[in-house]
Amino acid sequence: MSSTLVNAAVGPSAVAPSPVSKLPDVGTTIFTTMSALAQTHGAINLSQGFPDFDGPPELLERVNYYLTHGFNQYPPMMGVAPLRQAIAQKVEDLYALKCDPDSEITVTAGATEALFCAIASVVHAGDEVIVFDPAYDSYDPVIRLQGGVAVHIPLTGPAFGVDWQRVKDAINERTRLIIINTPHNPTGSVWSEDDIHQLRELVSDTNIYLIGDEVYEHMVFDQQGHTSLCRYDDLYARSFVISSFGKTYHVTGWKVGYCVAPEQLTTEFRRLHQYVTFTVNTPVQHGLADFLQARPEHHLQLPDFYQAKRDLFCELLAPSQFKIRPAAGTYFQLLDYSQITDEPDHVLAERWTKELGIASIPISVFYQDAEHCAHKALRFCFAKDDATLRQAAEILCKL
Repeated sequence: MSSTLVNAAVGPSAVAPSPVSKLPDVGTTIFTTMSALAQTHGAINLSQGFPDFDGPPELLERVNYYLTHGFNQYPPMMGVAPLRQAIAQKVEDLYALKCDPDSEITVTAGATEALFCAIASVVHAGDEVIVFDPAYDSYDPVIRLQGGVAVHIPLTGPAFGVDWQRVKDAINERTRLIIINTPHNPTGSVWSEDDIHQLRELVSDTNIYLIGDEVYEHMVFDQQGHTSLCRYDDLYARSFVISSFGKTYHVTGWKVGYCVAPEQLTTEFRRLHQYVTFTVNTPVQHGLADFLQARPEHHLQLPDFYQAKRDLFCELLAPSQFKIRPAAGTYFQLLDYSQITDEPDHVLAERWTKELGIASIPISVFYQDAEHCAHKALRFCFAKDDATLRQAAEILCKL
């Protein structure tokens, strides 16, 4: 009888049920698409944001130590204590914020998980969330999964600044959250103290929460300071501040990030975190804790490290036909190709990957409506060895 049931289940008449998608218009991300295209055509991959060099040898050694010395079982849900303590010390040193490592810091499976949990913690059906286009592509789907509505406000070029009057006009009784990304992916713009002043005035005496997507916090150039939400007591009181060890230590594949938030927000954040990933792998957490405590100069020197790469890339491209406005932060550089062709950016990015052997990211995909993107620009990642940047610039200068 059991044999009959098994045969019936796998027979030609069996039909698998099709789920009703919660995100029917969402396909494969542009980062996956362009990296796969680069691999297929043997192109230089300046599309997806990861370095082509490894993390600090001492960090790799510390992780290997813990991997081979019995630190391979579940860590605490909120993250191992030494890492949370090291994060708390770093936040105090950089931003003068004294936060409790036990009740205000959570280690996450990358910044993307932290963003998901932060959004889901405070957004309910019918709530509105303000995001700035071009916006990192994970925000909008998570907002919609909570039944919320993303209100997209375009940044104004060529500096990609915030139009604060438009933000003020968009705020209403349904506005629950504003997502801030500085330094900004994909444009490389950074917020100023005036932006912070405008934000403080807008959210004062409201129930609006904030998310600070600050994964590029250590990549702010030209002697500018990073305007972290951790710096401002009134803003931090309503904020989830998210950062990334993968970006800071050139180990994006480890997928380890963290969220700093006041206790009442962290409590709700952890309610979700424990059922999304529960926790993050143990040996990497301990290795990061050791390195962060022993080598704080790494993140302190990172702005100069990446500014040198930005400057080299822009200098090499000076003879080209691109219009170049050097990025103020991140490890991405926009190149305006309007003097070269009128092609749509997504078409051009694919064509240059196939024909020229160099992959980039079209910025129109970061807009709610690609037609609202008035910029003829592609995003190139300069977190690469100098030899790679020289090879890429040689190709681009021939256009």
